[in-house]
Amino acid sequence: MRKTIVRLLYGFIGLLILAVLAITALIGYDFLFPSQRITDFANVTYPGPQGTTLNGYLARPGDGEPGPALLLIHAFYGLDQDLIQKADLLAQQGYTVLAVDAFRGQTTRRVPRGIWLVVTTPQDEIRADIDAAYTYLAGLESVDPQRIGVVGFCFGGSQAMFLGTRNPDLRATVIFYGGGPITDPAELGFLGESGPVLGIYGAEDQSIPLEQVSAFEAAMNTRGISNQISVYPGVGHAFVHADNIAQPGAAQDAWNEMLTFLSENLGSGVTWDGSGRAQSPDVPGADKRLATSGFHLNHALYHVWSGAR
Repeated sequence: MRKTIVRLLYGFIGLLILAVLAITALIGYDFLFPSQRITDFANVTYPGPQGTTLNGYLARPGDGEPGPALLLIHAFYGLDQDLIQKADLLAQQGYTVLAVDAFRGQTTRRVPRGIWLVVTTPQDEIRADIDAAYTYLAGLESVDPQRIGVVGFCFGGSQAMFLGTRNPDLRATVIFYGGGPITDPAELGFLGESGPVLGIYGAEDQSIPLEQVSAFEAAMNTRGISNQISVYPGVGHAFVHADNIAQPGAAQDAWNEMLTFLSENLGSGVTWDGSGRAQSPDVPGADKRLATSGFHLNHALYHVWSGAR
């Protein structure tokens, strides 16, 4: 019996070692032979911390008049095609949009390397680079610096929240299923000081249990921060993509909810009906949402280990 247990233990350790080696090989292969490159997506550079040069994708509205602007923060894959398509859609609504690169030129389509990028890139570096992106965006002639918001997805949703805690000038903060919501009111910093917070989540998201996220809303309520929390039924993590918001359903409803929120707080004045047509600032599908502002959600686990986008 003892020999059997020892053999099983050795077998388990062997499988674990093989799995680690396989994941390491995948990460190394993607580093040497990238599935995508930052040059595939970036169209601007701007100054970063300590003399570095950072990349980004800048999308502009057609009129050129100073107006509202958005900082757009990517998921753990880095700056990619999905994010720049979202940036273009937002520019069509009258926003100057800067999609940031928080990984200093690294981007991937593969989950193992995406996780690797998150856990190996220093948080201080990520935050300093995002702050530099905000400074660049606020200095553009087409931008009214009093009307800047931030929108982030997954990893980027968390970073949007953190930016709000340290930047008192944000007029709106939008968090799409960002992991690790802040649950201590004392740690919210400047969040919501100049504008409200919108949080959007999926009811089936295994990485952000609904029963744990309510502390985030409770913390904001304790601080008197205007906030709007929505949970969409029947969808999990990362359910909003550029290629599905044109189709009726939770993704389109969540996208339109964001547009209405941004219009109300940044003053773009239009929302989107899935075909690119302007419409009144009503949120379609509001009756389909499992929850809206005032629904108590709980603290979320950090999402990257779920392997979802």
